[in-house]
Amino acid sequence: MMNMKKTFGFLLTLLSILIFSQAKSVKKLPVKTTPKTAVKKASAPKPNPDLVRINEEVPVLIPQKKDDQFGYINQKGKFIIQPQYHIAVFFAEDCNLLNSPNEKIRKFGTKEYATVEKDMISYRINQAGKRVYQYKNSDLGKCKSEYKQQQYQAYILNGFYGIIEPAKFVNAADYRDYQIYPQYQYLHIMEGDDVSNPMIVASHNDKFGVIDVNNKVIIPFEYSNIKRNFSWKLGKMFEVTKDGKNYYYIDSKNKAY
Repeated sequence: MMNMKKTFGFLLTLLSILIFSQAKSVKKLPVKTTPKTAVKKASAPKPNPDLVRINEEVPVLIPQKKDDQFGYINQKGKFIIQPQYHIAVFFAEDCNLLNSPNEKIRKFGTKEYATVEKDMISYRINQAGKRVYQYKNSDLGKCKSEYKQQQYQAYILNGFYGIIEPAKFVNAADYRDYQIYPQYQYLHIMEGDDVSNPMIVASHNDKFGVIDVNNKVIIPFEYSNIKRNFSWKLGKMFEVTKDGKNYYYIDSKNKAY
């Protein structure tokens, strides 16, 4: 009987030890807290102070010639891309590249790039002046036809130029049929997006200026020549000269750049 009591007592002691050890094993350990690291938000790129817009109607970068080489100035007249090219045109779309059979090339056809030429090689450059693409014939696609029928056209009467609207013009002997009665030495309608209100290069008293279809003078007659190119369509600017040699760009308010 004594042995049984001893055995029973031993079992109770052993059971107590086991229960106590389990209670200790399930005790929660303190959780370590790590300090949260602040996630930095990506800051927006700072605008280039050199690409400032003073006039919203004209491009940020404007082709400019110096010492027979072309570069690009900003609207304040500072050279941002140094003169080094034989040809430099406005930053504008190139439909041949936009429709390139090579999809990787098409981005270079957007208006974020400009076409330049140096040593008989044509490139596309970005606004930082970096050459990002060299033209290859195999990359050129076909431009989609975007021709807009002109609403007005020049008309010559007795050696003088005027403007008519062909859809309404009936009788050349009736001055009321003319949009602008022939009175200029020369007229040329500049290509642009607004065919109902085109800019018209005109010559009067051997000087060139710009008028609209209502015969309002936009650019005074003070230039020896105004080029009939795509400067108005691409950059809302006119390429002018007073001495017949040095050409530069002006905006529609006759401000020179």
